[in-house]
Amino acid sequence: MDVGIQKTIVFLFFIFIGFLLKVKFKSKEEITGIKKVILNLALPATIFIALLGINVELHLLILPLLALGLNLLLFFAMPLILPLMGIGKGTSEYRTAKLLVPSLAPGLSSFPFILEFLGDEYLAKAAMSDLGNKVFVLFFLYLVAMNWHYSLQSNEKRNGGAKLKPLIKAMVSEPVNVFIGAALVFLAFGVSMNSLPFFLSETLEKLSLIMTPLVLLFIGLAVKIKRKQFFQIFSLLCTRAGLVLLISGIFVTIAGIEARNEILLTMAFGLSACSFWPYAHIAAVDSMEMDKKSKKKTFSSDFGVAILALSFPLSTILILATLNSGSFFVNPFNIFMMAIVLLAVGFGIPLISGVSKKKWSGQKLIDHEINSAAAEKAA
Repeated sequence: MDVGIQKTIVFLFFIFIGFLLKVKFKSKEEITGIKKVILNLALPATIFIALLGINVELHLLILPLLALGLNLLLFFAMPLILPLMGIGKGTSEYRTAKLLVPSLAPGLSSFPFILEFLGDEYLAKAAMSDLGNKVFVLFFLYLVAMNWHYSLQSNEKRNGGAKLKPLIKAMVSEPVNVFIGAALVFLAFGVSMNSLPFFLSETLEKLSLIMTPLVLLFIGLAVKIKRKQFFQIFSLLCTRAGLVLLISGIFVTIAGIEARNEILLTMAFGLSACSFWPYAHIAAVDSMEMDKKSKKKTFSSDFGVAILALSFPLSTILILATLNSGSFFVNPFNIFMMAIVLLAVGFGIPLISGVSKKKWSGQKLIDHEINSAAAEKAA
């Protein structure tokens, strides 16, 4: 069995273990405790190490810009797509999906398979591309999340300066942001992980090691997916994958890319699962609103966990199918065809669901009228 597939099974098994452990976690506060360990220790350490490990190659600088472009295209497409999935504008679920769906988590989902199927050279290109995605999920989405939060919670109109004050305060007080700031300062002075004192680098590495298992266990513990929600999220993720392939097909056609591995890399990277990092922003906002006992919720934490839980296995299946396709996608026409299939599935599920509901409602109305008429005759 491929190493990449075995790693995927391990990841899914951690989620399954978390799901089984639900019975041992009696209160929401216990699960919140795990979330706080992730957000305040494991995640900051992981980001710090990732940023200090950046090796910028000048000839590959276009890759982060392309990845960032993909993130932004997905982000600005969400207002058109989410209402079609039955997710109404202005709801906490809408904001949650708009924050999570455009993000990518290649480290957990696509990197193991890119290494296994395409090799070290393409893994380096994928890692370089991820820099653009990191800028998007760590900085852009954080600012978006906080802006939504303060806009929703503010009962009175504020000027720009008044809005910036709580935003800056929140940025400075978050451990993740403190670690990012420190890492960027070290990077500017040419400091790497090897330059740090042994006790510090070793502590950070040990904290980073617990990140992936804890996140996967947390997803298993926190996930609560209802039947309707499952189909809603599944259709949303299929639409996302279809959009990614559509954008990939257009890019491959315009750029004139003919090399098989380059095309597969483009597709596999874009099909990565949704990132946990935007969920960290959601959790931070939730915590702030809990402290203030706010009635209005900016985000739906449960909906966010459900998206993460479904995103990982679906992305894994799509990435494996893509990388095992041989030369099938060398012809851009096949990329467009696959994109159309996924978009048809994504848009088809809510459409069929809506038609079924209308038929059911109509039938109930007819039955009611027949029963009323029968009652009148009997009278």
